[in-house]
Amino acid sequence: MILSITNTHEPATDLGFLLHKHPERLYRRAFSCGTIHVFYPEAHAKRCTAVLYVELDPLELVRPQRAVGLRASGMEHYVNDRAYAASSWLSVAMAQAFSSAMNGHSKEKPELVEHPLPLEICLPTLPCRGEARLIKELFAPLGYAVSATRLPLDLHFPQWGESDFHQVRLSITAPLKQVLSQLYILIPVLDNHKHYWIDLDEMEKLLHRGKNWLAIHPLRELITRRYLKHQKQWTRQVEERLTATDPVDLHPDDQTEIKTEVKKSVSLKEERLEVVCQEIVRRNPTSVLDLGCGEGDLLRRLVRTTGIPRLTGVDHAIKSLKTTSERLDRDHLPETRRKRVTLRQGSLLYRDERLTGYDMAVLMEVVEHLDPARLDDFSRVLFGAATPATVLLTTPNREANARFPNLEPGQWRHPDHRFEWSRAEFQAWSQTMAERFGYRVSLRGIGEEDAESGSPTQMAIFEKETDGLKTGTTSGTQRKECRV
Repeated sequence: MILSITNTHEPATDLGFLLHKHPERLYRRAFSCGTIHVFYPEAHAKRCTAVLYVELDPLELVRPQRAVGLRASGMEHYVNDRAYAASSWLSVAMAQAFSSAMNGHSKEKPELVEHPLPLEICLPTLPCRGEARLIKELFAPLGYAVSATRLPLDLHFPQWGESDFHQVRLSITAPLKQVLSQLYILIPVLDNHKHYWIDLDEMEKLLHRGKNWLAIHPLRELITRRYLKHQKQWTRQVEERLTATDPVDLHPDDQTEIKTEVKKSVSLKEERLEVVCQEIVRRNPTSVLDLGCGEGDLLRRLVRTTGIPRLTGVDHAIKSLKTTSERLDRDHLPETRRKRVTLRQGSLLYRDERLTGYDMAVLMEVVEHLDPARLDDFSRVLFGAATPATVLLTTPNREANARFPNLEPGQWRHPDHRFEWSRAEFQAWSQTMAERFGYRVSLRGIGEEDAESGSPTQMAIFEKETDGLKTGTTSGTQRKECRV
């Protein structure tokens, strides 16, 4: 797949300063499924063209962890357009090769970052899943002159008809970082397909790259829906945030108001992840054990945002571990980072020597899935055998269930929950475990706190005793140790 960008603003070779790629050198970088190349077929004062060429390995594309959206059987698994059609693979390659340009950084020519440049963009093979007019309807409102030529299925067999692919040429006078950000969003929108997992990070990318133009685009809803792979939970949040205010004309006071609204819209799950990550980072561990890692939400955050050398995820479900592996791969992390993460199938009810020797163990919304009769086995495996220096454990607060409008009285938050503790029950269990296995423990709430029912999530932080003192607990949002 190929993307070319031509600058005609003299001296045109200033394009190299913005892209951080010297016109006289060939740039090559390993990619998760191949190689990224950047080169300049022409580079002189009046006209300079940079080409991003992404060479995908077709064998890597059909490996199980890569073949998202491709059928596991049949010809599509082996014969597809992913190796040459502009798609989300190209967007990811742009983010890797042109990250500084997209973020508006240029050490040598900072004055050019916001300067409108006469640019020409060529996409030789751009898919358009839908009517061909969609190409113009997406780019024209942003100020582009659009030329799109539909390509035949096969030049030698015209009777086969036309394909869904177009040779597209765009021209515009605009800052380069703005053009790159718009291409980053709109290329996978036209393809109407993404090869990786969609989550909160993708929603934030859309809002970040689409600031100042997405909210006022006439096809905003289509762009949002397609970019987020038709995931309603994320498209709804984007719509709420885009329609809450006009992003083009903001006063400083309005910015504070928006941040408050955004904070309120964050789900309890995201807030829980954020709090746990903060607690982990604050303690600066060298190894973290995510027990019951599920689909890898915590591991993915830790491997991307921290330098923790050793991260291990454990889950009893092979399907969850496969999903975790896919989600880690979709970030296209360097090999050195991927090697920091280990995934293992295992049980929390049986002693496992592989779980020993960790600075910290995390159990997010896990313990309530165990049968109450097996909690003693669980505690001996975790606190008695694995003995991590610190344990972070979160679980629902049953008393807060009345604040969930979709829950009937007496109903638990998930059909697989075997129990849910009240605050007093959780405090009693936590204190018993701490005293039995030699830990200090402190409790805190996560989420909006109610005077009567407390916070919807409760968290216990167990820290291994080193001073010989006994342990106790305290509850509430202010965390402190209580020794008796």
